[in-house]
Amino acid sequence: MTEQDTVGTYLAGYAGILTAACATGRRLTRGEREALRAQGERAAEAGVGLRVLVRAHLAAAQDVRAGLRGAAADHLLAAVEEAVDAFAEGHERAQRLAIRREEAARREFIDDLLHGRSGLGHVAERAERFGLLLSHAHAVAVAEGPEPYDDGFAETRRVESSLAARFGDRRILLTTKDGRLICIAPGDQDDVLTFFAKQAYAATDGGRVAIGRSHPGVGGVVHSYEEALNALALAERMHLDGPVLRAADLLVYPVLTRDRQAMADLVRTVLGPLRAARGGARPLVDTLTAYFDTGCVAAEAARRLSLSVRAMTYRLERIHQLTGADPGDPVHRYTLQTAVIGARLLGWPDEEI
Repeated sequence: MTEQDTVGTYLAGYAGILTAACATGRRLTRGEREALRAQGERAAEAGVGLRVLVRAHLAAAQDVRAGLRGAAADHLLAAVEEAVDAFAEGHERAQRLAIRREEAARREFIDDLLHGRSGLGHVAERAERFGLLLSHAHAVAVAEGPEPYDDGFAETRRVESSLAARFGDRRILLTTKDGRLICIAPGDQDDVLTFFAKQAYAATDGGRVAIGRSHPGVGGVVHSYEEALNALALAERMHLDGPVLRAADLLVYPVLTRDRQAMADLVRTVLGPLRAARGGARPLVDTLTAYFDTGCVAAEAARRLSLSVRAMTYRLERIHQLTGADPGDPVHRYTLQTAVIGARLLGWPDEEI
């Protein structure tokens, strides 16, 4: 069947509707309009484009016009306008429904993929439809900003357009989940996730992006996604600087908290005496945090805390007096710094441990 024959299938009854309407100068009946809408829906479901169909309707109207005279011919334009409008309404309605179904299928797939639900084989079969080959390793980047984001948001479209323009038809999946932007890319294409991080940071007005490590298979996507989420949570708790976090650079933190009880004992034993200081432990814990974050440069730590160098030196001496550990001593420094990291992870001294 030729394209013309295919298009003609969806014009069945159209000429008769025009002729009948023009004969008396009436508007199309409800039944005629509904029949045209139904034709439009069927054409959309068959994948026939609306522009081709509209041209065919106009060409068919020209044939009808050849047999009309007088007032009947004058009424043709109004009848054509009403008929094509009804047909297009049906076509667009079917397209919207198809889009909603596709979005629902995509959202279900994303949920199954990122949460490890459904059978792994079933997820892998559906993945190629959305551009992923889960037989390969993948890495996941997650971006969050001051506001939640969804698929239809301008920020999401901006990042998606940038990725499409830069990487074309590479197997990349951009989506949203729980108000965050998510990019899934092949594990050997770190340039994709780096570019996504840059675009997401700009689109979210200075948000933060975490990139999980590359892992193989369907379970690897879940693993990488969870690593990225954990990195974001860790950054929030630890007040880590920098807009882009890589899970590979933060592996020491899960190791330190694997035995929570041991870490709590270390924090209480090493830093517990700081509670005896005037103002409590918090100012001195912040002092140690700044001191270690600046590479143990007292002058820079003092600047960060808006203190004089003399006041900073006094605080470090006070810490030495209370804990018996000297922040300037290499042996003591490791124990103090580990305890400070543990305090930040456990929320001490603001929370009891």
